[in-house]
Amino acid sequence: MFDAVLMLGICDKIVPGLLMGALQFGHLPTLFVPAGPMTSGLSNKEKVRVRQLYAEGKVDRAELLEAEMASYHSQGTCTFYGTANSNQMVLEAMGLQLPGSSFVNPETPLRRALTEAAAEHLARIARTSHQPLPLADVIDERSFVNAIVALLASGGSTNLCIHLVAIARAAGLVITWSDFDALSKVTPLLAKIYPNGSADINHFQAAGGTGLLFGELMRAGLMHGDAAVCFGGTLETACIEPFLEDNRLQWRPATEESLDLEVIRPTGNVFAREGGIRLLQGNLGRSLIKTSAVDPERHHITAPAVVISHQDELRPLFERGELDRDCVIVVRFQGPAANGMPELHQLMPTLGVLQDRGHAVALVTDGRLSGASGKVPAAIHVTPEAAKGGSIARIQNGDVISLNVTTGALSVALEHSAFANRPYAEPPAEKHTVGRGLFAFSRKVVSDAECGGCTLFGPPIIDASSETERSQAAAYEHCAS
Repeated sequence: MFDAVLMLGICDKIVPGLLMGALQFGHLPTLFVPAGPMTSGLSNKEKVRVRQLYAEGKVDRAELLEAEMASYHSQGTCTFYGTANSNQMVLEAMGLQLPGSSFVNPETPLRRALTEAAAEHLARIARTSHQPLPLADVIDERSFVNAIVALLASGGSTNLCIHLVAIARAAGLVITWSDFDALSKVTPLLAKIYPNGSADINHFQAAGGTGLLFGELMRAGLMHGDAAVCFGGTLETACIEPFLEDNRLQWRPATEESLDLEVIRPTGNVFAREGGIRLLQGNLGRSLIKTSAVDPERHHITAPAVVISHQDELRPLFERGELDRDCVIVVRFQGPAANGMPELHQLMPTLGVLQDRGHAVALVTDGRLSGASGKVPAAIHVTPEAAKGGSIARIQNGDVISLNVTTGALSVALEHSAFANRPYAEPPAEKHTVGRGLFAFSRKVVSDAECGGCTLFGPPIIDASSETERSQAAAYEHCAS
């Protein structure tokens, strides 16, 4: 009944959902059409400053709202490098969008020309070609390696470490956090976009954009230049950028030299030798940490635990002065099976204030942070989650927790048998709402974060010959039991 699929989506969960759906119809040509980011407003640094002042009670709600309105002032994605813009980076790396089209602002002649070109291209190949390029002939293992490497090299959102796992499964492939970790160890950080730096996504585009970044990575042998792209050709031939000449869309080779070395750098002059995301594991389970925005001096934090079960519980503790010390904030019952895994944005201004006061502060949670993962070290997506019998449900106030990026360890300083014999904490009382009832079945059958947080697929295929994978297999076996 259908000739092709034109996907209109940008933000956090929309893009993964669209792509997972499209992969069920892989015989159809498919192309994503972005809408682009809003133009730059209030600087991200100033926005965070006001948020922290509000957390301290030094500015009122009206001043906070004024700053937020100046930051998010028009149509388009947010300008910081969160999940929405990470989605666009990944889609272009997978060859699912026109080259150089991800970060062109809305309501501009170039944006309109790109949208029209995408629709015309898809209609043309679907109706006039004897062999239209279907999605199934584009997506393969190389596509996912390219997506992960682009994410890591740019310091993108940790949400993609859940989304890409689920998308891969929809494509019949299996990737795990160990794959992200292994690629991160060999992928340099080439871009600094807030929260990893002061620049926003518009500065990234002006410095050379995706064409420059992908070209650097391919020349270093870190991306598969021979991977297919939905508009024909290969990723190597897609290192081009669009422009208008006499109101007609034209293409030219992307620049091979950064136009701003504070935003994009070559592989010979990197911001960091490793990518922006690392795996942590130990007697608390497996988790991820976004390191690209964290000062290396804070890559190892050891401090007593402060345990809460909802992000709203943090502010009263802060206001009573109970957090003015070194501490690891543990926020549990925030995973897929507990409450659908909402993002915990409210935590970061308060934790940032504590860190600025000179305290050693970290976050450990089975929930998510996404683009909010910034200067405070945060072990997130802890798996198994508290609601499925994860060790995070056994932590008590005062337990000494250690988070160490260098060794890849996340652990609590307790003897094994003593920790294993502790009772699990009771989950917070449920509020019986319509939504809570509607998604009750989903919470019961949803996979954990490392399996993509979805209800469509079973547990991962584990290579039991690897010590890392054996520990992962044990965690899944524990979850299942």
